[in-house]
Amino acid sequence: MTRAAGPDRVPAEPAGVLPERARPRSVVVVGGGMAGLVAARTLVERGLRVTVLERSDRFGGTVDSRVLGGFQLDSGAESFSTRSATVPALADELGLGDRIVAPDATGAWVQLPGRDLLAAARPLPNSGVLGIPADPSEPSISAILGRAGSLRAARDKVLPVGTLATRPGVSLGDLVRTRMGEEVLTRLVAPVAGGVFSADPDDLDVDSVAPGLRSTMGRLGSLGAAAGALRRAAPAGAAVGGLVGGIAQLRDALVRQLREDGVDLRSNEHVSGLARSGSGWIVTTEHSALSRRLPADAVLVATEGRGAVDLLVPALPALAEERPDPVPGVALVTLIVDVPELDARPRGTGVLVARGVEGVAAKALTHATAKWAWLREQAGPGSHVLRLSFGRVGDRPTAVGIETPDDALYRHALADASTLLGVPVGEADVLDWDVVRWAGALPHASVGHRERVARIRALVAEQSASLAVAGGWLAGTGLVAVIDDARARADALADALIGGGRTPAV
Repeated sequence: MTRAAGPDRVPAEPAGVLPERARPRSVVVVGGGMAGLVAARTLVERGLRVTVLERSDRFGGTVDSRVLGGFQLDSGAESFSTRSATVPALADELGLGDRIVAPDATGAWVQLPGRDLLAAARPLPNSGVLGIPADPSEPSISAILGRAGSLRAARDKVLPVGTLATRPGVSLGDLVRTRMGEEVLTRLVAPVAGGVFSADPDDLDVDSVAPGLRSTMGRLGSLGAAAGALRRAAPAGAAVGGLVGGIAQLRDALVRQLREDGVDLRSNEHVSGLARSGSGWIVTTEHSALSRRLPADAVLVATEGRGAVDLLVPALPALAEERPDPVPGVALVTLIVDVPELDARPRGTGVLVARGVEGVAAKALTHATAKWAWLREQAGPGSHVLRLSFGRVGDRPTAVGIETPDDALYRHALADASTLLGVPVGEADVLDWDVVRWAGALPHASVGHRERVARIRALVAEQSASLAVAGGWLAGTGLVAVIDDARARADALADALIGGGRTPAV
């Protein structure tokens, strides 16, 4: 016989059910890209119950892969910065540490404008940061800048720094143009910025894309000295790394581990609403034409910028003013070709294209089988994987890019590959090809980015300690920035829910 609960008696919990006070707090992560997956991993490690809601049919965002011509190839990000231990440490934690590799040491080239494009292609110096040379008088750099450009760049050593090291609102273009001149900007820095950030240096916040560069310049007295110091401070070896088999293995391993740890990963789940409910939240989703309401103690929004703002504005009206402008997308054309002449790797690991190069639509070409030894070994002699990228911030609407039809992109890729590599690549040489489009995949840190991020973080913090926002539109470009920021946001959220101590996962 079960006794009724009196005023001093707590009703018994059903068998196998934890009392409310002992249950792990719950967090919904909106967005299953790399930021959302990394945040979910951090949260579950802190002992929280985590659900990840992803609108598309897969996880990983711009980290993905597919099989083409018998090769498993990355269809998004294919390398990571080694200036930080962030990605190697994550790979090691996920059991992928032994797969980390450096690219071929020959490095990339830059294609400059000129009547003779073959003569206007040069090996890209790698002694500085983002194309900024540590020593403009080096012969390889003088060959790119010309005598007048080298002399102008040398003035950086004697020009007073003034307020350039401290005043707000300085772009990468402003900094380089003022210190080293137009030739360094257009012939070195702009091609690198276009390849890395798909943006013009004049629209990039220098403190976001090159943290510490201005303060180091102020301390050492020149931009070249600062670029050299930052380069020397980075870990030895190549500036980027990869994984044997592709970067998408990071995504795959994260998804596997999260499922093993009990994280509820839901794809094809569109989050249509977010509202406060007492001390927690109600997340409204649409799935297979059904609307569902999911309660949570906290929410971490890790979608792209415009979607994140639209979702949060009902709870945070002031955030509407911070809605980012639309960002263009990028189209990647991959060609698998049989061209034995490319065994010589005539342009190293690939080519970055400066603006103004007539007859070339691509912003960059990666010679993947020259860049990665593991892929070269798989392909064998004569077979090559080329990846050409089209589209960057500031392109005219008529420019070749994400809106261009597949067949037109294919023709541009063949023509551009032939021009940039200096080796004819014809349709008869193609074994397989495809086009991958990444809509809205080019968020970048425009001038004032840090101040904008600070305002957004403040608005979110004022609303609730149980709400956080992460993702590349705030953190910046690249896996390192996205991962570091996602971990920091997730840890702060966990601290707000359970305190600073780490709780064993339940």
